[in-house]
Amino acid sequence: MHVDLLTLYFITIGTLLASAGLTFWEHRTHPNRSRSLGILAAGFATLAVGCSSVLFRADLPAGLGSPVSNLIILGGYLLVLNSVASLSGRSYRGRSLALLAVMALVWLGAGRDGQDVVWKYVSAFPIGLVSALTAWELLRCDSMKMLKTRNFAVAVAGVHALIYFGRAFLLPWWVAAGGPSVQLLASNITMYEGVLYSVLLPMTLVKLIREETHVQLVLESQTDYLTRLGNRRWFFEQGARLIETQSGREPIAVLAFDLDQFKSINDRYGHHTGDLVLKSFAGIARVALGPRAILARIGGEEFAALLSGDDARRAHELGAAAATRFAEAIANQADGLGIAATVSIGLAYFEDDAPALADGLARADMALYRAKSLGGNRLEAALAPERVAAD
Repeated sequence: MHVDLLTLYFITIGTLLASAGLTFWEHRTHPNRSRSLGILAAGFATLAVGCSSVLFRADLPAGLGSPVSNLIILGGYLLVLNSVASLSGRSYRGRSLALLAVMALVWLGAGRDGQDVVWKYVSAFPIGLVSALTAWELLRCDSMKMLKTRNFAVAVAGVHALIYFGRAFLLPWWVAAGGPSVQLLASNITMYEGVLYSVLLPMTLVKLIREETHVQLVLESQTDYLTRLGNRRWFFEQGARLIETQSGREPIAVLAFDLDQFKSINDRYGHHTGDLVLKSFAGIARVALGPRAILARIGGEEFAALLSGDDARRAHELGAAAATRFAEAIANQADGLGIAATVSIGLAYFEDDAPALADGLARADMALYRAKSLGGNRLEAALAPERVAAD
């Protein structure tokens, strides 16, 4: 079935308006990305206006139809680029205005006699450039790197860029060799691809933001609200995965921490100070145990850590360092109240095959209870053949 260019323009305008409506609706339900979605909606609406103006460009006086239509369309693409860039906190506002100004000068310099060449070929280059930058911004957006839809969005923007680069650099030679029929074929291909672009890119970007929101919600559900460490659920999920991959190849160590006399601190100084003590320990332990440690707050004043490899071999040393730094630092924190806060630690070390994480943590807890019964402020290793001797 043959579809003429006019019909394709109407289809493109309709899909662009639908995409603008979709993204505008989504911006109300994603407050963290509201600005980006708002700019995206404006971009697709501007593209729809630009495509509509193409249908009436012959009716505008003094040869303004083609320049005005092209600049509106280019402005729409620039809004899409700025929307995608804003996902990473970047902006092309100044460069966008500069590109529009340069393109306006190109149209002015071409005069009425050169408008046909600019419309068919030259104007395609900035659109290809902006689309390529859109793909690049999607590719380097850190918050989107782990999302499956990201690569598809990059492909949509990238193919669009290639189509327009082809119009700018290859089409003039093909038309010279093949005549007007090649120009008509190229126009149809451009419009067919434009329809796909106007549907696929907004749907893909909206899906990306929905995926990002879902990932953030999952992450938040696995994060302790106070210390920003992982919570118990996160600890067991991440820990089980580590044990599954490392057990039998690298040693594993489980550390159980419990802040000494924490209830007394809350009762004497208040819960705000108690929260400061918890956050202080979380920060100190995070640094002392190193970036590879799986560290979580698993209860009120209870924390747990899982170490592997060389970190596990140094578990006694690292745990003791965390306890010492905490005891030394806390007196200068918590609003300068000079609180004497300490931590007791239980350590379970497994040189070969590690048990399930729950069993390993139970072993570490038994060592922790022994440390508590001996007065606290100490590290005790589990009483087992695998126990770690203090260095």
